[in-house]
Amino acid sequence: MMPPTLLTGPVAPLAGSDATSAIAKTPVTGRLWLGAEGFEGDAQADRRVHGGPEKAVHHYPFDHYAAWRADLGELSLLDAPGAFGENVSTLGMTEDGVAVGDIFRLGGALVQVSQGRQPCWKLNRRFGLPDMARRVQDTGRTGWYYRVLQPGPVSSGDELLLIDRVAPGWTLRRLWRAMYVDRLNRAELEAIAALEVLAEGWRRYARRRLDSGRVEDWRPRLEGGT
Repeated sequence: MMPPTLLTGPVAPLAGSDATSAIAKTPVTGRLWLGAEGFEGDAQADRRVHGGPEKAVHHYPFDHYAAWRADLGELSLLDAPGAFGENVSTLGMTEDGVAVGDIFRLGGALVQVSQGRQPCWKLNRRFGLPDMARRVQDTGRTGWYYRVLQPGPVSSGDELLLIDRVAPGWTLRRLWRAMYVDRLNRAELEAIAALEVLAEGWRRYARRRLDSGRVEDWRPRLEGGT
């Protein structure tokens, strides 16, 4: 695997909306400090749903870009990393092989996979497609988030090295399938609810489904906004 590209971005107006967003990320060179809530110089516009310790770093595989070009055509947005708001871009890592709880060393920091990425409506504005967030959710090409176990300095040339696997059976692909495809599989939901290394928000969804026997309505998150 090639060393990752690191990306950050400021809050800026979101095209096609009255809202602001920091979804537009651009590559950075040199050394950055990675703290408990993300990289220095990176921002999130809506801290209610973005950022925080369980979403400190967003990783999106550049491996998926070819599939998106096949689906959407040759969009200039897909010419380089940063289209999906990612802080880390790599080739050779996807949801099929990365698991919840995986611990990586990145430069002087330690990070741990905390959850999959739940796409929101801002991807629709970013790509100029009214259903882009749903496409991301439906394909499982979502990316994932890290929590920071050990803050430290990180440079663009630093390798992302796997240190430990806490729950190797729980790949992000399996988590995605349980939450978005086989959505009321009680055995999987019970396992998710008990998966302590998974971010609490996802475990709460699993518990609600177990209690109610229903799947929550994703439409406001996928289609909402102004």
